[in-house]
Amino acid sequence: MTKQIQSFFAIVLSAFVLLAVAAPANAARVYNPDTNRWEEATARTPGARQSSIPRQLVDYSTDLKVGSIVVETSERRAYLVLPDGKAMRYGVGVGRDGFRWSGTHRLTRKAEWPGWTPPAAMRQRQPELPAYMPGGPDNPLGARALYVGNTLYRLHGTSEPWTIGQAVSSGCIRLTNDDIIDLYDRVRVGALIVVNQ
Repeated sequence: MTKQIQSFFAIVLSAFVLLAVAAPANAARVYNPDTNRWEEATARTPGARQSSIPRQLVDYSTDLKVGSIVVETSERRAYLVLPDGKAMRYGVGVGRDGFRWSGTHRLTRKAEWPGWTPPAAMRQRQPELPAYMPGGPDNPLGARALYVGNTLYRLHGTSEPWTIGQAVSSGCIRLTNDDIIDLYDRVRVGALIVVNQ
């Protein structure tokens, strides 16, 4: 009987290995603003930690104070102004058609693993949403949130890194969880946030 059980488990394990090797990668088309083209996405696995847009230190000329955040919606990028003409550049997901916005505000709050209360207008559009969702890995706000002025908008994390570089949100600016943690650790409440179209 023991040999039969061992044989059974060996067959099941072999089947899983074959399926993993033979299964096609999940492919989706995403817009790449760098090339102005639709391309096949490579990171489509839920829970993946990386986006196809890596965080990068870049040259950045601005009159804004060090510690300011600039979101360039059309580029799908956010810049944290650093000393000596540099900035940390992050890939972001932005508001979809009808939900884009621009303006200048201050960072009014920072939160780790924030809870989420969907706005009433969002719950009207999506009645299946809960009235409140506690913070954690499944929360749409991700690992950190930076609250923008007295608006309903935030810069926040996401556990869906394949959405970075796309117009997918209801107006909030999404970063990977790794990137929002990096940005969160670098900025202070009161920092200037500029969102450009």
